[in-house]
Amino acid sequence: MKQDFPVFKWKSDRPFFESWLRRSGRQLTISGRMTQVALVLALENGGTSEEWRLRLRGWLEGKEIPSLDVLTQIDVILSGTVEEKGDDSEQGQLF
Repeated sequence: MKQDFPVFKWKSDRPFFESWLRRSGRQLTISGRMTQVALVLALENGGTSEEWRLRLRGWLEGKEIPSLDVLTQIDVILSGTVEEKGDDSEQGQLF
């Protein structure tokens, strides 16, 4: 006797990461952008820009999943948002 099993559509177990991959993957294809992000990550987290570039490529290919902290850091870099470090007294007051 043949038994019919319900068919389920496969749903990703990591929708946030896959959404990040689509969005960031497009941005990182812009010439020089991956190198720029890798350089900033190396400066902020240690290591070389080449190591970070290899990690980025691995993540974009889905070989590994980076931490949420690193994904957020990359989003900040790609958005061009500058995090201020230090207080206003070091910069001086303009007005």
